[in-house]
Amino acid sequence: MGIPANASATLILLRHGLTAVTGSILAGRSPGIDLDERGRRQAEETARRLSGLHLDAIVTSPLERCRQTAAPLAAALGLEPVVDERFSECDYGTWTGRTLEELKDEPEWPVVQQQPSAAHFPGGESLAQVSARVVGAVRDWNARLAAASDTGHPRYLVCAHGDVIKAAAADALGMHLDLFQRIQVDPCSVTALRYTRTRPFLLRLNDVGATAEGLAPPPEEGAQQSAEDAVVGGGAGGGRR
Repeated sequence: MGIPANASATLILLRHGLTAVTGSILAGRSPGIDLDERGRRQAEETARRLSGLHLDAIVTSPLERCRQTAAPLAAALGLEPVVDERFSECDYGTWTGRTLEELKDEPEWPVVQQQPSAAHFPGGESLAQVSARVVGAVRDWNARLAAASDTGHPRYLVCAHGDVIKAAAADALGMHLDLFQRIQVDPCSVTALRYTRTRPFLLRLNDVGATAEGLAPPPEEGAQQSAEDAVVGGGAGGGRR
């Protein structure tokens, strides 16, 4: 079941806030990765920023960092977040828990960077599998909420992970998965998509507010990887800290 004629569904994708390991270690589905002080501050700021919106639902990945990020907004709006496993982080298999610096030497790294559609993490998921489950979940929520909406134009938020959000955005833009590394999704950024019966529209991408933070080139000194590489897992971003 799709979106009925003359109806639409607006999806707000919120990446989780910073943790102590964001951008340095590939946390993946490791349990017990909580927001740090910066991440908690980001979550509170995001709740203030979005608290004027009417939302029909708040959906979250089951991982702690996403549930903690969604909690302040859910409390402000009086909504109970719904956990959906399909929005969980990529299963990075044996890459989980390792530093991004050491992962650069893995044979699969260039494939992840240049041909993500062929990338399969040893002992884990392929990025194609991630894309398929995320896109399927979005279609499901769009149809369910549109059918239940009094207005026919539901709006909902999903708090998820960098690669999950990039996969959804790439699909909405009609981009091949091999191009999805061109998309950047910073911690606590907002990406908004509006789905209609015939096509989706990109409303926001990696929006962290009206600032110029993150627009400068990355510093060479201390850089953990080439500026040409996408950060697997999403990275720590260049925005609010």
